[in-house]
Amino acid sequence: MTAPEKTGTTTSMAGHEQIPPDLYRRRRADRSYRMLGALITGYERLSRYSWRRRPPVVAVNRDLHLVVDEVRQQADEVVSLRLVHPRGHTLPAWQPGAHLDVVLPSGRMRQYSLCGDPTDRHSYRIAVRRLADGDGGSVEVHDTLQAGSGVTVRGPRNAFPFVTTERYLFLAGGIGITPILPMVRTAAARGVDWHFVYAGRSRESMPFLDEIAQLDPHRVWIRPDTHYGIPASGAELLEHAPEGATVYCCGPAPMITGVRLDLPASRAEALHFERFSAPPIVNGTPFHIDLAHSGHSLQVPADRSALSVIREHVPEVAYSCRQGFCGTCKTRVLAGEVEHRDHVLTDTERAENMMICVSRATSQHLKLDL
Repeated sequence: MTAPEKTGTTTSMAGHEQIPPDLYRRRRADRSYRMLGALITGYERLSRYSWRRRPPVVAVNRDLHLVVDEVRQQADEVVSLRLVHPRGHTLPAWQPGAHLDVVLPSGRMRQYSLCGDPTDRHSYRIAVRRLADGDGGSVEVHDTLQAGSGVTVRGPRNAFPFVTTERYLFLAGGIGITPILPMVRTAAARGVDWHFVYAGRSRESMPFLDEIAQLDPHRVWIRPDTHYGIPASGAELLEHAPEGATVYCCGPAPMITGVRLDLPASRAEALHFERFSAPPIVNGTPFHIDLAHSGHSLQVPADRSALSVIREHVPEVAYSCRQGFCGTCKTRVLAGEVEHRDHVLTDTERAENMMICVSRATSQHLKLDL
């Protein structure tokens, strides 16, 4: 009979495996390891039991049904609306720069910056300038919403976050005051170094001047075009920046463009901006899109975005910043190749999705899950 080889497993003459010796040549398993093995086995069994009985995922309804508590004229063609819960419930918290998705009575969804007090958990305030030649949302707000009107909102969401730093320059143009005003108040409350330039066509067109008058006058410059004859250049606005300041800018496209061009020559170090209009399309080419659910077949010209064309036929399509930063208009692509121009999607997300506010097609046709 051949003696067993000296391997890691000792075999008896009956051919059954025995427990191998441990590092200390003991044949009996250590008690702590036996207990650990029992715990692991029990956990695996319990996990299988729990998995079989895990409740199904239930979709969360994030709609807030609010009531217009007050409508106030803030400037020529600008009204503010105070929104409250009909039963006085506390509202979700928000930070400066946040906005609401507001579902209007017609079904249109529009985005409006929160311009009230972030510490007030029982009301939201938005402000809307009437645009007679717009897409109808602002006109609907002015003509149909009044005290007692019900509105559905979603959010708050923030595509323009307010970062913490030691020095700020705030620049607002016209209705661009809405996200900037809570930032200015927050900076003042924190006691940091801040300066604020508020530009507009005329004082009559500039909302919230009465509230701004309560701020430190040595840190605020009101600059209506009617007093100076022309709009301010980027360099003129940036003259008020403290050394190393972070700039927050919201206003019309020419104002933002001027600030971006002149920033390198200024004392400021960083710029955050938000447009209320879509950015200009550069090097655009026309392409065709098919909407799978609505059945629309649409042509997107070289100088327009897919979002703007789709909204003419599907007005309820969700969108927010229109700059490719926030992710609101992410849409699944069913067929075609996309030219991604956004700043939010990961490579994995881009394999199946596009931001219809800024991205375009490299193929002649796209089919979207809309």
